[in-house]
This record gives sequence, structure tokens and C-alpha cells, in this order.
Amino acid sequence: MLVLFETPAGHALFQLLDAGKLKKPDSLRESFSSPDKTRKLVKLKAFKKFEDTAEAVQSATALVEGKLSATMKKFLKKNVAGQDLKESLAVCDAKLGATIKEKLNIACVHDEGVMELMRGLRAQVEELVTAATPAEMRSMAIGLAHSLSRYKLKFSPDKVDTMIVQAIGLLDDLDKELNTYAMRLKEWYGWHFPEMGKIVPDNLMYAKTIQKMGVRTKCKGLDLSDILAEEVEAELKDAAEISMGTEVSEEDVANILMLCEQVVSLSEYRAQLWDYLKNRMNAIAPNLSVMVGELVGARLIAHAGSLMNLAKQPASTVQILGAEKALFRALKAKHDTPKYGLIYHASLVGQAQPKNKGKISRVLAAKCALSIRVDALGESSTATIGIDSRLKVEDRLRQLEGRAPVEAADAAPAARPQPAVVMAADTDKGRGYSVAADSTLAPSGKKKKGAKDEADDDAAAAKKAKKAKKAAKEGEGEKKRKRDGEGGSGGKDGEKKKKKKD
Repeated sequence: MLVLFETPAGHALFQLLDAGKLKKPDSLRESFSSPDKTRKLVKLKAFKKFEDTAEAVQSATALVEGKLSATMKKFLKKNVAGQDLKESLAVCDAKLGATIKEKLNIACVHDEGVMELMRGLRAQVEELVTAATPAEMRSMAIGLAHSLSRYKLKFSPDKVDTMIVQAIGLLDDLDKELNTYAMRLKEWYGWHFPEMGKIVPDNLMYAKTIQKMGVRTKCKGLDLSDILAEEVEAELKDAAEISMGTEVSEEDVANILMLCEQVVSLSEYRAQLWDYLKNRMNAIAPNLSVMVGELVGARLIAHAGSLMNLAKQPASTVQILGAEKALFRALKAKHDTPKYGLIYHASLVGQAQPKNKGKISRVLAAKCALSIRVDALGESSTATIGIDSRLKVEDRLRQLEGRAPVEAADAAPAARPQPAVVMAADTDKGRGYSVAADSTLAPSGKKKKGAKDEADDDAAAAKKAKKAKKAAKEGEGEKKRKRDGEGGSGGKDGEKKKKKKD
């Protein structure tokens, strides 16, 4: 029997000297306990060294997928298939053995004994293969492992959504930092110009105005039309003249302006990051973006870990994703479980009335689950099922609110054209529809009317029988009373006669 063994340095073919050992896997461990015992069991027949790392990576990836690489195919053709060999070939993977059997017509063996044999060869491969030194073998193993990891990371479709996970995390961190910086800026500059916080509530406009204005005394002679609206600018200039704030030194203003620069730069970077995230979401998950928006979709992907992990979740899990703590708290206390998690921030749920939010979130989660699976496993890079699913959720929302549904022509302006269906009978004039073959039934109205008449007759008969039964019962009671009366009078006459006799 021959043994095909894959090493980091190349392909090796061993000759098994005692095939009976495979029937006793436990005894193989003793045979590979030392190099001398190993040489008595196996002998190196052929070895093909890899020319470079690229060839090694190509062979390793093919082996992982159970495929036959070009290098291995050429090696087996030269050393096994080219000879009139009746022996079988032991392989480490059953899928690889089936491929070799199909392409090269070589009988392959894969069982428990072969796996134990591979373990022993792996332990003694440095002693058996003389084409490469042990140090070279170890360095080739490390280089192949690094190259294979880089190859998988580069070409794995699961790693593409890592950019979305990192971007949404950075966006949340930027929002927290911006809020902290803006609050600190308003509190700091508020000592000098307290009225400005209510006049200019926007953080970015507030920082840009301070950058251009500096101290409030310069506000009157500045043109702020490129930052503020005309009414807000006039109100700000009026408030600057009668402000109750304290005076600040030039050093204080310099530090405040440095903080303004940080707020402005962070705001601009956040806008740039948001555009990047929106483009990535439209490229990776277009249907999910149509259903819940780019921000909520990115949060769902980040919470699940990846788009593929999210696609494996059922609709009920998608609905409460992000509310796990509330769910387990409700299960522990035996209260009502939450109706929505991250999906609550979707625009469709926000449009619904409070009493309908739970129903809409359930419908939306069901459609989102389908859209996610299309994005993760489909081949289209544009929104296909997402547009139709959103229209259905909007129709359900109108139905719950009691509004009239939108016409199909108005609701789906971007509907995909469907192929025309041609019936086989339309192509053949001799196979037209025959009206004579129709069979008609009685109208449903008459049937209903007849059933009603029968029901009325049955009710009248039951009423009549009930009256007759009541009359018969009253007659029997009257007869019984008469009999009881006659019996009582006869008893009194007998007593009177007896008294007379005495």
C-alpha cells in the first residue's frame, strides 16, 4: 500500500511495508515511537519539493477544500498512475480520495488506521524526508501558515463586512466625543457669552461662530451670513450688546479657539465617515439598507458580528437583537418580553402609532431576515427584494392605521419588469379553450335560501312537538289527582261504617 502525505516542503509518497498494521490502529503508536522502528514500517518512495511559497499556498488551499491541485496531479501521474500498480493509496481526506479516484482512477483508502498512520508520519517526517533539513521544514511550515492566513483573510467574503463593524463603532465613539467637547465648549464660553447657547443650538455652528468672532465685542462688525441665518445673526448681534457675561483674557480665548478647532475637525471627519459607511452599506447590504436604513443596518451587522452571522438568525431574533438584557430579565421575572431592540430606531417603526409599534416591528423583522439572506448569499449587488418588502410593510402600516392602501401603480414606481407568461394553448390554435366542457352548479343564493326554509320548518316542528308533550304531561297529572281524590273518600266512608258498628 502507498501513502500520500502532504508536508510544508512538498508532496511525499511512502511505501507501507506491513499493511496488516492498519487493522490494529493501537499498535501503530508503538511502531512510530522511534526513527528506527518507523523505517521498518514505511519507506520514502518519492518526494516533490515546492518551488516557492505561492505553489505551497495553492496546494494547501486545494487540500483544505478537498480538491486536486495541478502539482499533486502531476506528482501522482508520474509515480502512481503511470505504473501498472495494483496497490491502493492511503489519503488523509475522504473527499480528496474521491477526487483522485474520479480523475486518476486510483483506489484510495481512508479509515481510522490511515488517520493513525498519518499522525505517526507527522511526528517522524523530519527523519524520513531527507530533501529538506529539520530547520528548513520548520521555517517552511511557519511561512506557509502565514501565507495561508493572509490568503484566507484577503479572499474571504466574510471579512468584507469587518469594515462596517469598525466604522459604526468609530462613529459611535465620535458622537460621544463630540457631545463631550461641545458641552465643554458651551459651558466654557458661556461664562463670556451665556445668551449664545440658546440662540445657536447647533454644535458645529456654535464652534464656527466662536472661531470667527472670538470675543463678543467683535460680533457687531462681523458678517456671519455664511454660518448663520439672517434672523439668527441679527438676534445674536443684539444679544452681544446687552450680554451679562464676564470678560475673558486673550489666553482664555486662545484655549477656547483650540477647542473649537477640535469640534469642527471632528464634525467634518464624522460627516466623511458617515458617507463612507453609507457607501459600504449600499455595496454590501443594499436590501437591508432599503428596509431599515444604513445606520440601523450597520448596527445590526455589528451586533451580530458579521453579515453571515446575522443571516443565520431567525426573524424573531432580528426583532429583539440589542434587547437581550431586557429579554432575560423578563424571562427571569416572568414578565412580558420586549417587542423590539435595535430595529426600534428604523423609520418604519417610528412612523407607527405606539399601539402598533410591536406589530410593525414583527413584520419588519420578518422582511429584514429575508433581505439579509439575499444580501449575504445572493449574487446581486443592487436592492431587489428590499424595495418590494418595504412596500409591503408600508401597506401593513396603513392597514393597521385604517388608511386606504396605495394603488399598485403609485406604490411601485421602481418595480422590476416581469417576463411575460405564454400559455401553451395560446400557441396552438387547435387547442383552444372549450366552453362546452364547463359544468355549472346551482347559484349559491338559492341554496342558501333553501337551507334557511328547511331550518325554519325544523324549528316549527320542534316547537309543535314540545307543546304536544307538555299537554300530554298535564293530562297525566290531572288523571293522577282524580285517582288520589277517589281513594281518599273511600277510606273515610269505611271508617264511618266501622264506628257505627261499634
